Amino acid sequence: MRVKKLQLIEFKRFTNLTINLETEPAKIIALVGPNGCGKSSIFDAFEEKAKDYKGGSSPSSYLSKAMYLETEEKTYNRNNQIKIDFTDTSKQFNKNSFYFRSSYRFTARIDATQIKKLPNIEDDRNRPQTSIDLDSRLHENYERLIGTFYNEVYGQNKTGKQWADENIEKLNQILKKILDITISSLGNPVEGKGKLYFEKGDSKNVPYENLSSGEKEVIDIILDLIVKASIYNDTVFCIDEPELHLNTAIQRQLLIEIEKLIPDSCQLWIATHSIGFMRALQEELKGKTQIIDMGNHDFDKEIILQPIKKTRRNWQSIFQTALQDITGLIAPRLIIYCEGKLANSLDEEIFNMIFAEIDHCLFVSATNKSESLRYAGVALTVLNKAFDSVKIRVLVDRDDDTGTLPRISDVSIRKLERLEFENYLFDFEIVSKVFPNIALDRWNALVTDSVNDDIKSKSKQIMVFLGETDYKQLRLKLARAITNDSQIYRDLQKIIFE
Repeated sequence: MRVKKLQLIEFKRFTNLTINLETEPAKIIALVGPNGCGKSSIFDAFEEKAKDYKGGSSPSSYLSKAMYLETEEKTYNRNNQIKIDFTDTSKQFNKNSFYFRSSYRFTARIDATQIKKLPNIEDDRNRPQTSIDLDSRLHENYERLIGTFYNEVYGQNKTGKQWADENIEKLNQILKKILDITISSLGNPVEGKGKLYFEKGDSKNVPYENLSSGEKEVIDIILDLIVKASIYNDTVFCIDEPELHLNTAIQRQLLIEIEKLIPDSCQLWIATHSIGFMRALQEELKGKTQIIDMGNHDFDKEIILQPIKKTRRNWQSIFQTALQDITGLIAPRLIIYCEGKLANSLDEEIFNMIFAEIDHCLFVSATNKSESLRYAGVALTVLNKAFDSVKIRVLVDRDDDTGTLPRISDVSIRKLERLEFENYLFDFEIVSKVFPNIALDRWNALVTDSVNDDIKSKSKQIMVFLGETDYKQLRLKLARAITNDSQIYRDLQKIIFE
């Protein structure tokens, strides 16, 4: 069963929202957008539809937009406000049509103390009634797993080892692709060990409660799907923020495994702003996915949403949603081109060392002033196509003639106020921090004008004077002394960044 069209009228934040997946909806529908854009409200609508078959009350003050509009009648009728079209209109909706997991999935510990009769799976009595309710079905799933073991082993021809090989090994094979843990024992409620135990690294029989929140999250979702998939085999699955508590790499693999567990006759709706999930949707699951961009819409008006076209620009937009500011993480906001060799440039290394605490910038060398401008222009063109708001600057020596160079739009040229960078590096303020025994009058006799002298031409004399033999190492020593409490640091910072 797959949804192909959803319309919500005066439902939660939506005045009149239509999501149209057209005639061939995909297996995975990803609702992408920032917090508060209404992703979870879509799942509340599905859960409301499920109440037609599973029962449950409808909190109208929570679900009806009319409750918060002064001019509207304060009524709520889910049949009028929620309209869902499916691909196969001949099928009868039932208790298995929808299966919803809220984002508040939390089971701190499992502690089954008895073996008891459980209600039918499709009754789903412990389900959350809305997207803000706690979803704690892991304990019930554990009890169902124990019950399945007794049903399929006791009085049957199958041995316990055969059952474990078929069931626990299947679960462990999935867990090993996502986490570094496996189930080592189902426990035994009658012995006061009614919980799952795990093997984690060198540790054996680690109880469930000792696992991290992320590990519990994965076990909860995977075990739930394994227990339920045979019953919910013609179902619209809805999982709100499946990535909660998980790092990016685990997120990506988890979604891949979730898709495998859900039958192809079903549909999976997920609400996410996770970079890991987005990568899986873009790569491994791209042929099975439709993405609905929930961001930047005025839902007080009538809105019709359709799956985005999977162009680079659209991917860029939704990745920016996932990361809030992808530029700041993948590319620096400011690139400064300086002189120096293209490969292993000492100037580049020194500038990045001095201004390491300004984490949004990157210094890049480009041989000389004309090449710096040329590379800056190329970089600006490329980066502005890939990312938003990347700024390019070029740092040149004081006497460089930039008037004859080609003008490149939006590339800012910054000139040193001293002759060249060496005049800052070999200022007495910095030299005296590295060589505290050097007298000012003796230094001034060698470097008569720290602003205008050609310091590079005196490099050999300076090295002899300071007792140094390696000019590169000397420059690095001095660069480390240009800290943010020095006047030289402040002078450079003003020129480059202000």
